[in-house]
Amino acid sequence: MDNRLLIENLATIAAISLLLGTLVLGPVGRALARRIEGKRVDSGDEGLRDALADTEHRVAELEARLEFTERILSEQRDPPRLERRS
Repeated sequence: MDNRLLIENLATIAAISLLLGTLVLGPVGRALARRIEGKRVDSGDEGLRDALADTEHRVAELEARLEFTERILSEQRDPPRLERRS
């Protein structure tokens, strides 16, 4: 009975070791290692940076247009009123 328990425990340890080894040596492990080291992945970053810069530029333009529109609308709501002469 003790031999069976020993074999089950060794099989469990082997399975866990295999799983952890796969994670550590696989793509997840490499990604974690790069992140810990502070390295960045260069593949595709340039395109994403360009897209982000373009989006930030467009948002800035839209903010300027919104401010202009709000200013024009507020001027139209409160037009200068002329006093009546009697």
